[in-house]
Amino acid sequence: MTESADSRARFDAYAALLAKAAGHADRREPMALYCRGLILPGDRKSVEPMAARLDPLHAQARHQSLHHLVAQAGWSDAAVLRVARDYAREAMEIQGPIEAWIIDDTGFPKKGRHSVGVAHQYCGPYGKTSNCQCAVSLSMASRWASVPVAFRLYLPEAWAKDLARRSAVGVPEEIVFQTKWRLALALIDAQREDGVADLPVLADAGYGDASGFRDGLTERRLRYAVGIGKATTVWANGKAPLPPKVQTGKGQPGKRLRRDEDHQPDAVKAVAEGLPKSAWQKVPWAEGTRGVMESRFAALRVHPAHRDNTLHSLQPEEWLLIEWPDSESEPTKYWFSTLPETASIGQLVRLAKLRWRIERDYQEMKSELGLDHYEGRGWRGFHHHLSLCAATYAFIVAERSRLSPPTIEAIFSFIHAPPGPIPLPRGHRALPA
Repeated sequence: MTESADSRARFDAYAALLAKAAGHADRREPMALYCRGLILPGDRKSVEPMAARLDPLHAQARHQSLHHLVAQAGWSDAAVLRVARDYAREAMEIQGPIEAWIIDDTGFPKKGRHSVGVAHQYCGPYGKTSNCQCAVSLSMASRWASVPVAFRLYLPEAWAKDLARRSAVGVPEEIVFQTKWRLALALIDAQREDGVADLPVLADAGYGDASGFRDGLTERRLRYAVGIGKATTVWANGKAPLPPKVQTGKGQPGKRLRRDEDHQPDAVKAVAEGLPKSAWQKVPWAEGTRGVMESRFAALRVHPAHRDNTLHSLQPEEWLLIEWPDSESEPTKYWFSTLPETASIGQLVRLAKLRWRIERDYQEMKSELGLDHYEGRGWRGFHHHLSLCAATYAFIVAERSRLSPPTIEAIFSFIHAPPGPIPLPRGHRALPA
């Protein structure tokens, strides 16, 4: 068999696995076609233009079939993504072990107010507040590849409380308002309940700045490397709060740490600026198209200081990792990490920087697979589309782990070839010429 024929055989077998997970034999053909439609060239990857490209002679019938699959059929997103996760992981491990879970979110710009979850909120693609939907994702990552394995739409509190809007777009009754970091913990819990081995968790400051998120990971005994803002405060370089007040007379002794003018934590930016020159070193973390990627870093052990004046003892010590490129006038990035105290600065940097992979995934899934092209308004259709995009991307990642050169065009040359006849969906007839 040729490489293209091998890819086609694997794709057909993979689509059969997805259809089996979807729980109905009749879903095999539309599911395979939907994934194929996501890969085909085209400006829009919503149902109608995909149907026209896949089967121009029977576009209306094909549209009905694909629309039913994504917007109405009651298959389990978790079951389909479980197949995608296991399929991709097996191939990814050819190149090396899975090293981390990556938590992130991405925005889907929208017009109007009727699509599920749409609100005026921060929109990553625009880098500002705008009208959009937002989904939280969990990805698994190795040094060479990564793939999303779970999504959940962030439902703003105003939406969660609006029964009429919820009903109009089919939000399940059990869905309640949750912050993004709580959604992220729920996605992690679902993977653990599914028997997936624990991995270090990576996230940007949108999650790392939430002490509840970091505490939740620690309670689950999960190590992390998460971004934090420059104003985050720590106890460093021997500084500490005052101990609880000693009882001098009647009454209960003090139970909480105390602060006064001489006992205050420092912002991590101030800590970085006070470090000696000897604390900084050049550390490489990857090799890109322009050569070795490296920067200047420092790492030290600190105690996070958030609300510790409500505690009876200091929060556990962890790593503060700081990046300050030579070309910048001040540090550019900060992380908290609970890697072991024996971890080297190289290990700290390489793990923290692994988070960049999700940026590439989002870019490719949006530009190549139409992750943000779904035009329906409902809860079910939104999640089904994201799941099928992720499942398709999982196949691409698996093929890249096996083939060289690692391009979508090389992998899917059988899809870009002139198609043979496609059987009509069950129950549909060809339109007269």
